[in-house]
Amino acid sequence: MKPVYKSYSNHNYKKISQLDKLSAADLEAVDVVGSVLPFKTNNYVVDQLINWDDAPNDPIYTLNFPRKAMLDDAYYNEMASLLKADASRNELQAAANKIRLKLNPHPAGQMMNIPEIDGVTLPGAQHKYRETMLFFPSQGQTCHAYCTFCFRWPQFVGMNELKFAMKETDVLIKYLKEHREVTDLLFTGGDPMIMKTKMLKAYIEPLLDDELYNIQTIRIGTKALGYWPYRFTDDDDAKELIELFELVISKGKNLSIMAHFNHPVELSTSAVEKAIKRITETGAQIRTQSPLLRNINDKPELWSEMWRKQVNMNCIPYYMFVERDTGSKNFFELPLVEAWEIFREAYQKVSGICRTVRGPSMSANPGKVQMLGVSEINGEKVMTLRFLQGRNPDWVCKPFFAKYDEKATWLNELKPAFGEKEFFFEKEINELVEQYESTIDVD
Repeated sequence: MKPVYKSYSNHNYKKISQLDKLSAADLEAVDVVGSVLPFKTNNYVVDQLINWDDAPNDPIYTLNFPRKAMLDDAYYNEMASLLKADASRNELQAAANKIRLKLNPHPAGQMMNIPEIDGVTLPGAQHKYRETMLFFPSQGQTCHAYCTFCFRWPQFVGMNELKFAMKETDVLIKYLKEHREVTDLLFTGGDPMIMKTKMLKAYIEPLLDDELYNIQTIRIGTKALGYWPYRFTDDDDAKELIELFELVISKGKNLSIMAHFNHPVELSTSAVEKAIKRITETGAQIRTQSPLLRNINDKPELWSEMWRKQVNMNCIPYYMFVERDTGSKNFFELPLVEAWEIFREAYQKVSGICRTVRGPSMSANPGKVQMLGVSEINGEKVMTLRFLQGRNPDWVCKPFFAKYDEKATWLNELKPAFGEKEFFFEKEINELVEQYESTIDVD
């Protein structure tokens, strides 16, 4: 039987019958926090993934529904007061926007990643790493449901000045032809799988032209397998979508579906099993990734279960990320030392075939930095790290050392070990930041 799609957002979520299991305070939190950070879920998540007997502590509930602690007390009280006073829509929007700008809407120097060609910027693209380029198709800048931890939350709050999006493919194609070092193009969002196949096809087909011989891998970042697996099996244009995947493979390209799974429950339904099987039958790969999230998946046994199940379903575990320093990070973040301990224990519980996964990894301004572990060198306790990706490709795989700090949750909180004044990459990244900021000042 084909599912009937129901989307629940800020106001119509109260139609969900299971809400009678929640307290008045829990419901207030959805309204208050949801007025600042985006909120949207759907009937698949509500009916098949959430254990309502354990709400609001259920991990999938927490993954979808705003909770009070996701917003600082001062911000929460400000918005709650406005809602209780029946403030106008404009007043609410102004207050929310003011708060949003304080939540680090573009972490890791994303605004520095916007490329240009012939003096024209590409506002729907990012080119941070030499071989990989990100593309934000304008029709894909929403999702089947919103993750409460999402670092791309500015895409969904109606502040266009914070949004990455692009309609034109001609400029993108021209850029790719002039930058032959780019081998991988990642469609991201939002979620490209929210688009109809006809629209996605219009973006992808030009990439299959022989003139774009440098583009060897097309990646599609998506949460659809976790939140709406019917996209690949039962939706009206699911057949055409699968045929598009087959076309990409037939042209000799690698197609990688970068699937976000945050908890084993998301892998437990017959719908997701069917969708994964249908995708892998086309020859496409499914690579899996997720941030490590307090209150959702901060136990090693959850990760080992998730990786083992993914491999059994012919998916490739790819990344364990560190929660980015944006939005509701205080609710989800964990110290880097604890993140490494969780990763290490989970890694020990699986066979080598599952150990394709890398982490815990921070997508910071200089690049993707992996926490390798805690060591003692010449009597000094240190944290060992390395770059998996870098703004300068020469940084990749270079280990470096930070003073042991059991409370640090992000790269910028770490200090160099062994009496060094700065990390080896700091001078260069600071120069890049200064160069970017001087350009902004001129404009």
